[in-house]
Amino acid sequence: MQQIPLDPSCTLSLLPQFIDTKESDKLVRKWTKELNWVQSEIFIYGKKVAIPRLNAWYGDKAYAYSGTQFAAQPWTTELAELKARIEQTSNLEFNSVLINWYRDGQDSMGWHSDDEKCLGDAPQIASLSLGESRRFIFREKSDHSNKKEMLLSNGSLLLMLGETQRLWQHSLPKTRKSIGDRVNLTFRQIEHLL
Repeated sequence: MQQIPLDPSCTLSLLPQFIDTKESDKLVRKWTKELNWVQSEIFIYGKKVAIPRLNAWYGDKAYAYSGTQFAAQPWTTELAELKARIEQTSNLEFNSVLINWYRDGQDSMGWHSDDEKCLGDAPQIASLSLGESRRFIFREKSDHSNKKEMLLSNGSLLLMLGETQRLWQHSLPKTRKSIGDRVNLTFRQIEHLL
């Protein structure tokens, strides 16, 4: 696993080929048809706006962010198996997963941190990327000019560890390239029920 330090208290661990392309492509085809996708809405400057992607929430506990509430949907067989594999690789425990479906290059994720109170003081996030490769950018909260960028490829696993969520933000920008589906799973540990 490749270690990518952001600063002394924040580390990224990247495993470029956590699952192989054949398995990844099969899961993307299956999940884009079968998971319970929604297009959430968030408030931006007091106006309700649909987010530029679809998402789904599976696991043991409910979740909320930016005014969006997610009821816990039960683990599918494939999701539970992936969770167990990631837990074994990372030595972390997870009880939920947020899944985002980026349908093309115009679907994106703005600057944010996964730092909701229900995730505890130092959330540890495991991010599994399936399908199309996309740029993933980090910026320091105290100095937005301090940025780190990487390409998350099909089947890659990124662990965001230490104080990363408290001190850094991340985003997945739009691209003008003609690209297909990307499904991203962010496994997390909800510390208390909402």
